[in-house]
Amino acid sequence: MAFTLQAPAEYREEIRKSRFLALAAPVDSPQAAQAFIEQHSDRAASHNCWAWKCGAQHRFSDDGEPGGTAGRPILAAIEGQDCDQVAVLVIRWYGGIQLGTGGLARAYGGSAAKCLQGGARIELVARLQARCQVPFAELARVKARLAEWQVAIEREDFDASGALLHLALPVGQLEAVRQQLADLSRGQLRLIPAE
Repeated sequence: MAFTLQAPAEYREEIRKSRFLALAAPVDSPQAAQAFIEQHSDRAASHNCWAWKCGAQHRFSDDGEPGGTAGRPILAAIEGQDCDQVAVLVIRWYGGIQLGTGGLARAYGGSAAKCLQGGARIELVARLQARCQVPFAELARVKARLAEWQVAIEREDFDASGALLHLALPVGQLEAVRQQLADLSRGQLRLIPAE
């Protein structure tokens, strides 16, 4: 079971006079992860090391630290916390005392892990896409029930008769949601899976 963050998280720590700031955020694509890193990096800091994971894709950077002492431990922290669709940036301001390769790996990986542990997490649920045309008269009632059934409305397209709802529902719930919509509307509403 994989998790992502519900909201951005932050963790600060000082290790042998070096200051570490770990920032983590939920991301839905590699582009969003890179944008988060660019936006929050501090060019005045000694190092801006990071890692992100989105499904099977992942990347990391040591940003000038010895190879394998920063980015890889941050990625290991993401995976160790069962996280996905997450980006973590650890910013270091050098304090004048060398930490050694083991100390750097523990500092970067530990800061990242503590940041992720401190953030509010939500379970990632595999979802499939579907759509449903809903008349205006039924729209409020259907939307309320969809929320109860853990169905997310990704987009609404309105026309003269109502709204075409583009939905994301948990895998394995298609038939149950289809039946519940039919029951709610006396057979008028049809859930159509996206191709």
